[in-house]
Order: sequence, then structure tokens, then C-alpha cells
Amino acid sequence: MELRDIEIFLTLAEELHFGRTAARLHVSQARVSQAIRKQERRVGAALFERTSRTVALTPVGRRLRADLQQAYDQIHDGLARASAAAGEVCGTLRLGVMGALGHEMRAVIDAFVERYANCEVSMVEYHFSDPFALLRSGQVDVQLMWLPVREPDLTVGPGVLTEGRVLAVPAASEWANRESVSMEDLGDCTVFEPGPEPPDYWGEAMLPRHTPQGRPVPRGPSARTFHEVLALIAAGKIVSPLNEHVTWYYTHPGITYVPIRDAPLTEWALVWPTARDNPRLRAFTETAHHCGPRSITCGDRGY
Repeated sequence: MELRDIEIFLTLAEELHFGRTAARLHVSQARVSQAIRKQERRVGAALFERTSRTVALTPVGRRLRADLQQAYDQIHDGLARASAAAGEVCGTLRLGVMGALGHEMRAVIDAFVERYANCEVSMVEYHFSDPFALLRSGQVDVQLMWLPVREPDLTVGPGVLTEGRVLAVPAASEWANRESVSMEDLGDCTVFEPGPEPPDYWGEAMLPRHTPQGRPVPRGPSARTFHEVLALIAAGKIVSPLNEHVTWYYTHPGITYVPIRDAPLTEWALVWPTARDNPRLRAFTETAHHCGPRSITCGDRGY
């Protein structure tokens, strides 16, 4: 059995969803199905029970998962130790993060420095108002960024975190009394203007210019940092969609966070300049890939 096929099996055993498995491994669903069928023919038994709605491990699949997971982890750790011993991976990796998300990367960072004892990670904050400047200037090696990122000179690597979204509103507004809001409600609000630097597609992933039904979302005053956004909200000048982690990392006088019930999940992935690939960066992204994407929740902050 090829190592990639083992990886596909183990990921599907965790996700129990062909689409999510394909997205996590950056392969097609057809590739996932092909690998599973190949393994089932080799074993001579079904590894998953599939219906139109669910995917579940069979008893044979559960046994195979237990056996393969231990072996897979040993192979991955052995390769990491061999690379470190050969002196290929050492030095400081500079990780660009937005606000408090450095804390959410703790599990990946700890796994990386455990495998590569001659390495360390330093974190550098970047702002949404100029999201690619530090990457392109060489001030950071890799950044944690929300998707999509469609820049020809940048590589999008493994997904690391996912989370929901909230609407930050003035505590004195009528919005603050709602249990939830919808993306369509943004047509009745004013959001901030992020400025000219972020590509339209990237900024609009968080601040759409139109509601799902096509109504324009009004833009108000500009802001270049997260704390400027909070100040505008508290002053009653705007509201803003924000990622859910702000609700436990940032309390602010005069601001209430209201869940957006139909907002798409925010996916955070590692992004780096394609031309500046190196062994230390590869080791870090491979470690992140091995850890797999994690859903951010208030009760599990990754450290």
C-alpha cells in the first residue's frame, strides 16, 4: 500500500466525508474513492459503510485504522528526525499571523519544534489592510491567511484552522438584541472600507459588497487595523463581520457580537512566496499538514 493511499484512508477515517477529505489533501474526490476501492480490494472487505448521507468505518476499517495510524506516525516522525539529524532543517521560521491567531497555531508550532529541535518560530503580526506586504518583502517566511488567496507568486498550502463568523455591532444598537443575523441583513448596515491594498476578491470574502440577494452593502469610514475597526463599531459608525475567535479574545466596551447564522466558514491556510521555498518552510508546512485542520472553538484554543 502506497504511503499516499494510507494517508487518504486515515484522513477519510477521521473526516468521514469524501469531499472534506479531498479538500484537506488537495486531491479530487475521485482520487479518494479510487484509493479506498484499491485498499478494499487488497483487504478483501469493505472499510467504510456508505449511504447517501453518511460514511462510517466498518469493524475491519476500525481495526485497519488503529494499525495504520501508529505505523504512519512512526514513519512521519522518523523522517522528520532523520532530516533534522542531517542538518537540513534549522534556524528561525518567521510566521505572519493576524492578531490573536498566533495562539491558535500553538499545537502546530509545538509539534514543529518537537520534531526539529534546531528550529524555532517567531511570530510577526500583519494587517488586513496590506495582507501580502510582509510576504513579498521577505519580512516573514509564511503567513496564516483566510482563503481564498489567488496570487500567482504565492503558494497556498495546507489548511490549518476553520471557524464561524459573527457580526460586531454597537452595544446600544437594535442589532445587539438579536439572537442571530443573516448575510442578507448586511444590506441594512454600514461596514468599513478596508482601503485599496487588499485584492477585491480577498477583502470581499470577509466584507461582501453585495448580499446573497444582490443588494449593495453600504461602505462607511476606512480602517487599516483591527483595533481601528473596533473603535468605529463602538462609536456607532459601522458594524462588521468578524471571525468567531474575536468573541473570546477581544472584549471591548460598547460592542456586542451576534452570530451570523448563514455565514460561510472561514478557512485559514498557510501561504508563502513560491520562489522562496526552503527545507525549513517545507518542514513546517508538512508538520501543519500532518496535524490537519482544526475547528476553532472557545473551549479548545489549541494550547
